[in-house]
Amino acid sequence: MLTAENEVESLLADAGRLRAQVRRRIVGQEAVLDEVLMCLLAGGHALLVGVPGLAKTLLVRTLSEAMELEFRRVQFTPDLMPGDITGTEVIEEDRATGRRAARFIRGPVFTQVLLADEINRTPPKTQAALLEAMQEGRVTAGGEDMELPRPFFVLATQNPVEQEGTYPLPEAQLDRFMFDIRLDYPSAEEEVQILRSTTGVQDAPVERVLDAERVLTLQRWTREVPVADNVFHYAASLVRATRPGDASAPDDVKRWIRWGAGPRAGQALILGAKANALLAGRFHVTPEDVRRVAAPVLRHRVLVNFHAEAEGVSSDTVIAKLIESVAPPRSGL
Repeated sequence: MLTAENEVESLLADAGRLRAQVRRRIVGQEAVLDEVLMCLLAGGHALLVGVPGLAKTLLVRTLSEAMELEFRRVQFTPDLMPGDITGTEVIEEDRATGRRAARFIRGPVFTQVLLADEINRTPPKTQAALLEAMQEGRVTAGGEDMELPRPFFVLATQNPVEQEGTYPLPEAQLDRFMFDIRLDYPSAEEEVQILRSTTGVQDAPVERVLDAERVLTLQRWTREVPVADNVFHYAASLVRATRPGDASAPDDVKRWIRWGAGPRAGQALILGAKANALLAGRFHVTPEDVRRVAAPVLRHRVLVNFHAEAEGVSSDTVIAKLIESVAPPRSGL
């Protein structure tokens, strides 16, 4: 038991050093960084939504550098094809024998950290190719299944401002992302610090503090964090309360929600809560951990109706009211 505790402490120290290395380049956005780390530890994928210039790409690149993981970036465009993501087969000829053979050239999805930049700018068939690889962890070509490297972590970005010429991800595809992470503008003090740190001669160096094996160990320990039955029931109650047809749904949900979250949201709540607890140095999950990850887990899985849009009510507003209305379990002490 002592060895296990020492291992957990060592891994948590690694996670703390990882956070510190990323913050050498990223100013502010502490909640965003925490949610990205939670998603990584839980083995999920994240959607980063924010206007241009908020360091989404820099955050992902710095994270991959600090983890000593292979990193690739794909700029999604309207002419991007599925083969440009997963790979394509080419015919090669042996000049000595004249014999021809097919060879599969692996695409950028065969990496450990993939930045899918502006994923909503590419057509649905290309989006589906990436999302299928995210879900299955493999690519099928020529009748052969090829496993993707592990860990495999996808961070996709979207610009919420420009909608012309874009292809919004369908609700069923959005559900494949564990977290929907929102980036906001920096504060006045943070903006001055950004200008000071990014207009000089040199960029802040980043040390490598984690390798692939350590990341996989962190992901395994995250899943081993114990959860009490009352916390499981609390997470299930939150998810069920998002469905307007459910008897437990609050009046606000029935008035504003068109479609609620499915069981995958409950899985994400529990795994995200486990990661949050582990990053906080605890090897047990509390209802507060579930509440902490409720917004990034539910905001892209809860669809508001016309009435909500007309009243200016967002999914985040509904989720905040939902957390207030669904009582957390008592400790029983």
